[in-house]
Amino acid sequence: MFDGVVRFANYSSGHGRSVVVRHFNGLETVYAHLSRYGVKENDSVVAGSYLGKGGTSGNARGSHLHLEVSYQGIQINPEYLLQFNDTNEVLNNEIWITRDMTRPELHNSKRKGTIDVPTSETEALAKANKPKKMYTVKRGDNLSRIASRNHISLAALCKLNNINKKSTLRIGQKLHVN
Repeated sequence: MFDGVVRFANYSSGHGRSVVVRHFNGLETVYAHLSRYGVKENDSVVAGSYLGKGGTSGNARGSHLHLEVSYQGIQINPEYLLQFNDTNEVLNNEIWITRDMTRPELHNSKRKGTIDVPTSETEALAKANKPKKMYTVKRGDNLSRIASRNHISLAALCKLNNINKKSTLRIGQKLHVN
C-alpha cells in the first residue's frame, strides 16, 4: 500500500504464509493467507509491489487476502485509510488516528463504519473533545432497537455501558451510544 521494508515474511499459525511491511509513515500492514511469497525479510518495497500470491494457507476458509493495518501496534480499520473500489486510492495524505478508529466494537464487517476520519490536527482535537452522545431509555425500548437506531452494534452498546445483552433496562436510564 505504501513504500516500506518487509519486517516479516514467514508462516504464522493462524494467518499461514504472511508478509508484514513496516512503512515510513508509522503504519504496518499485514498480508496473510498467501499461497506463495514474493518477498523476503528486509526487502525494500514500493507501493504496488508484488508481495505474494493470495491463497488459503493457515486458518482460511477460502482463497482470499487477509489485510490488517496498525499504527504503533494498534489495529485500524483499513476502510478509514483506503477507498476499496476500482481506484483503490489512499483517502488522504494526512490522517489523524483517533480512538474511534481503533475500537473494533464500533466496526461491522457487513457495513462500512460511520466514523469521519480527521485530516488535520484541529479536526482530531475537536473530535476528541466532542461530548458523549447519550440515549434515554423509553417505554418499549430494548438494547437491540437502541443499537439499531443509533447505528452501533449491540456488542458495542453493551461494552460502552458495561452491561450484557440480557441486562434489564429501566425507563429513564441513560446509555452511552457513541
